[in-house]
Amino acid sequence: MSEMENEVEVANELHTAYQKLEQEIGKVVIGQKEVVRLLITSIFCGGHALLVGVPGLAKTLLVHTMAQSLGLNFSRIQFTPDLMPSDVLGAETLDQERNFRFIKGPIFSNVILADEINRTPPKTQSALLEAMQEGAVTTGGNHYILDKPFFVLATQNPIEQEGTYPLPEAQLDRFMFMIKLNYPSLQEELSIIKQTTSGDEYSVGEILTKEQILKFQKLVRKVPVADNVFEYVVNLVHKTRPFTENSDPISDEYLEWGAGPRASQFLILAAKCNALLKGKYSPDIEDVREVAKPVLVHRIVKNFKAEAEGKTEETIIDQLL
Repeated sequence: MSEMENEVEVANELHTAYQKLEQEIGKVVIGQKEVVRLLITSIFCGGHALLVGVPGLAKTLLVHTMAQSLGLNFSRIQFTPDLMPSDVLGAETLDQERNFRFIKGPIFSNVILADEINRTPPKTQSALLEAMQEGAVTTGGNHYILDKPFFVLATQNPIEQEGTYPLPEAQLDRFMFMIKLNYPSLQEELSIIKQTTSGDEYSVGEILTKEQILKFQKLVRKVPVADNVFEYVVNLVHKTRPFTENSDPISDEYLEWGAGPRASQFLILAAKCNALLKGKYSPDIEDVREVAKPVLVHRIVKNFKAEAEGKTEETIIDQLL
């Protein structure tokens, strides 16, 4: 079998696996199909995601269920103002023989739910973000490689901002997606209430293995992209940069800062994966548009005029697409 035929086979395998995952996760998590699609895209692209939503929207359940269906280890870290970097990474301790031994922290897992990341001081935030960026932990002069696949889903509560430490733009940029979680629809909430207040128990099966996920991550990188899609992505990102050569009048009017080159990289990767999830072998401009908001929303900074006129990042992106 040629390499091309083999890649087509893996692409078909990914498409089928995604349909099964969606079905399996849907047994426990009602609705939120778009969020599930973006989270799976993020994992298959080797990226990380930031989830923004009010309390009680099943963020923990969603991530835990997804980790189970992907056959991955799951760790949840509740970020609080007194959390120290060693509580995340691990620490050197003395054993009975008075030798130093490293006790691994919760970061040594495949799927990490960093709950309310904006509740902890920058020192602890940066310990997590370094592990995300490097895929490794350095402590006590030793270097520890994290197990792959490694995926961080951080959550932020948009309501209570008192006494919080919002992530600066440079650190937000490390997240592939910012996903905004909405309230369920009336019909979905009815189903949720019926399911969660009965004695029935729902569990999910393991659909994928670590090896398959790593194979899919390699495949996403190999997906061919037409020149017109590359050009569309770079033009779109340049349009977000106010008062530059290729900026859009909308950006000049409403934005203070635009997206950096990492946005272009993530748009291409996300569009590639989006195409594969739909059973296609190469992305088109429509695939880019479908992933544009979660990639760009945390990478553009509104100016005072946009705030005064009640413009949201999403409406500005809509006008730029």
